[in-house]
Amino acid sequence: MNESNTAIKHGPVLAIIMASYLMIVIDISIVITGLPKIQAGLGFSLTSLSWVPNAYTLAFGGLLLLGARAGDILGRRRMFIIGLVIFTLASLAIGLAQSPAWLLTARMVQGAGAAVLAPSTLALLSTHFAEGPERTRALSLYAAAAGIGATLGLVLGGLFADLVSWRAGFFINLPIGLLLIAGARRYIQETPTHAGQFDLAGAATSTLGMTALVYGLVRAAEQGWHDTLTQIALLAGLLLLALFIAIEKHVRQPVLPLRLFASHERSGAYATRMLFLGGMVGFWFFSTQFLQGVLGFNPFQAGLAFLPTTIPNFVSAMWVPRLSRRFGHGALLAGGLVLCIAGLAWLGQVSAHTHYVSGVALPMVLIGLGQGCALAPMTVSAVAGVAREDAGAASGLVNVAHQLGGSIGLGILVVVFAAAKPDFMAGADLLAHRIALVMDTSALLLTLALLATLGLIVPAHARGNG
Repeated sequence: MNESNTAIKHGPVLAIIMASYLMIVIDISIVITGLPKIQAGLGFSLTSLSWVPNAYTLAFGGLLLLGARAGDILGRRRMFIIGLVIFTLASLAIGLAQSPAWLLTARMVQGAGAAVLAPSTLALLSTHFAEGPERTRALSLYAAAAGIGATLGLVLGGLFADLVSWRAGFFINLPIGLLLIAGARRYIQETPTHAGQFDLAGAATSTLGMTALVYGLVRAAEQGWHDTLTQIALLAGLLLLALFIAIEKHVRQPVLPLRLFASHERSGAYATRMLFLGGMVGFWFFSTQFLQGVLGFNPFQAGLAFLPTTIPNFVSAMWVPRLSRRFGHGALLAGGLVLCIAGLAWLGQVSAHTHYVSGVALPMVLIGLGQGCALAPMTVSAVAGVAREDAGAASGLVNVAHQLGGSIGLGILVVVFAAAKPDFMAGADLLAHRIALVMDTSALLLTLALLATLGLIVPAHARGNG
């Protein structure tokens, strides 16, 4: 089948999967710029307000592996539709929320829906698009959605909160979700189901372990690493995950096949993704604070201020298939990381007197170009050579690395932010100084990601296998 016929055949499938993934990514960031209006409207305290994004992260990270393996066993199209249904109904419930408890419960349900939906999107790409240029192009669009969705969510969140209502950002998911469900039923083919005993012990220990670990990291960002409950949660999470690995070594149909780590390329991709997200979360989270707290932008202006990242991100992501053919995935990933490191190091020079164009927008361009070049090759390496029956588990592991990397990175960066308290600084000067140190630390995390790429992924490509 030639390229044009393939595009016609798989065009609706790609559009449905992209729109579904974009909806997930946008919802992660759309809530950030709407938080002040949510607090005022529902009476959240400053402490409880932080759980509006964290409740989603907790359920999403904790249930990812279970949601991924369910797609392998029960059929990925079926789980894709179930995830869409849960996510869409939870979005409606959030928009209708009349109390903090109502909203937080609905956010957790929405996170559970995302945990089912997210690995299904990537797994369906892997099964509908053959390994090679066809899959690289699809994964480039997938990676572009990740970068663009984060900024689009900030812009839409500020726009809705300022001009309409914070609820509008969640109500809009209802018609979109219904259209995607109808499209999935018509265009997406079901994958084979697999008979056999479900790995209940593995599912329970992975879910509880991931939930405890994410909870501990989220709490550490709020209460500090010395908090007793933080330490108990982190220790429990690590012990449960160690037990999970021991279980996976012996069961016949594991929720996470450990053979996925036999490939140096895939192992390097998972490590690189965790470190990459650990650094990049600082860029998104703290740049917003710099734009609003130091430069005085309103939420909508702050969202628009990320366009120097978003546009180059999209452009470079669209060039990934051509660049990959010329330089190879490993080299392109390394080059993208170098651009991001340079941009973050540049942002590490900000102060209260920094001008937006020269001190923020220009380094954002480097970060956008680098992220667009890095995410797709990172994703390609993470699912390279995976057997069809393991596509869901591998896709789930990509999302686990994504969520855990962001949670761990934010926990580390919040500690860095809080520890920087020079006596001679206050107000905007102090905030800018703290954010500059965070950007330097983020650059360090991406440098570690670059070392993992050069040590594991690039050599695997040089050998011609993982």
